[in-house]
Amino acid sequence: MQIIGIEGMTASDLNDELQRGGRFVLFHYCVSVVVMTFRRSSDIYFIRAGESTAGTSIKYTAISILMGWWGLPWGPIHTVSSLFTNFGGGKDVTGEVIALLNSPSNQAGAEML
Repeated sequence: MQIIGIEGMTASDLNDELQRGGRFVLFHYCVSVVVMTFRRSSDIYFIRAGESTAGTSIKYTAISILMGWWGLPWGPIHTVSSLFTNFGGGKDVTGEVIALLNSPSNQAGAEML
């Protein structure tokens, strides 16, 4: 999984943004094909402090609205769940990303934060 939005940022820049309220989020989307429903997650996005997630989540929300409802019984259930997550600003995974970047097995991440 890729982290989008941290390109060109130094570790110091990233830490400053996190201190001000920046966060790592992902969005859900749902695609159904009659009897099969797939609920997936986007890549991880870094949302800067004060930045809205609406522009980022719109494509995942649109996919769910257009393609998610059609599978029974899970299509409507997963679509509503995906919409709820996306309209709520996405799923905050900041803690997990920081823990992963700081893990001893991730040397590049240890240097980053």
